[in-house]
Amino acid sequence: MPRLTVSMLAGKPDAYRTAILDNLYRAMRETLGVPDDDQFITLTEHAPANFRFGNAYGIARSADLVYIQITVFDTRTPEQKKALYRRIAELLAESPGLRPEDVFINVYDAPAVNWSVGGGVAQFG
Repeated sequence: MPRLTVSMLAGKPDAYRTAILDNLYRAMRETLGVPDDDQFITLTEHAPANFRFGNAYGIARSADLVYIQITVFDTRTPEQKKALYRRIAELLAESPGLRPEDVFINVYDAPAVNWSVGGGVAQFG
């Protein structure tokens, strides 16, 4: 039951953004085993004045940088998360052609009781 938020500079075509969304879902299916149609992803675009990045940690980033924030149940292992990071970078390199240096991912772990996916009910806790 991952929830993803993608942030990037505005101006990329629809096909580019769709490739990001499709490949994020594919990576989650392959590495985290998320159920079919478990797609809760938003993508927000920002004007240059509202989007900052640097080259900290020895990584030369470009204006193609995407921030990917993923919230998941706190049951995911470090190995699953590392596999997810790798697979996202691989798939986004294939399409839409992002350099791995421009894929910035962070994962938040949340207890299952912290989730309500509709109806005002804690379905998982």
